[in-house]
Amino acid sequence: MNAAPPVVDTAAPISNFNNCHVGIVKRLKALDELPALLEPAARARQIAEESLEFFREAIFEHHLEEERELFPAVIASAQAGDELTRVKAMAKRLTDEHRAVEALWKQLEKGLKPVAKGHSTNLDVSELHRLVTEYQAHASFEESEFLPLAEQILSRNSNHMAALGMSLHMRHVKSVNAYV
Repeated sequence: MNAAPPVVDTAAPISNFNNCHVGIVKRLKALDELPALLEPAARARQIAEESLEFFREAIFEHHLEEERELFPAVIASAQAGDELTRVKAMAKRLTDEHRAVEALWKQLEKGLKPVAKGHSTNLDVSELHRLVTEYQAHASFEESEFLPLAEQILSRNSNHMAALGMSLHMRHVKSVNAYV
């Protein structure tokens, strides 16, 4: 769409130059804002890129490790009755939370990929806040309730703690050797 040529005041040609500067100065003021915006934009790209990598490589793997190693070890070592019932309920809750957080992540991942590449996106900010809030609550419950109980249960028999440690060690050795 072509803009109409500016009207030239032939009686006062100097004012024509004056009026041109108004638009130029306005555009330059906007351009002057650019440096302040570049750093936050670069930080947004960096956070998105690192989060995409971290979530897949660390958080999903962490959940898998808890579900394959920690939860079964604690359940197997728990005393029959109330303790076993409590541990099973906690492990189920934590596993359900893992799936919920992972599902939220998969929704958000689509919106984060363009951010990581410096493109605009339709990132659902409310879902991003929900993910952060839900994961913080999950981690808090696990650290304040489940892990102390797990340590108490597994510490009753040094062989159980050693078996968990060996299992985790072997899993990590296999993971490292897969990349060698």
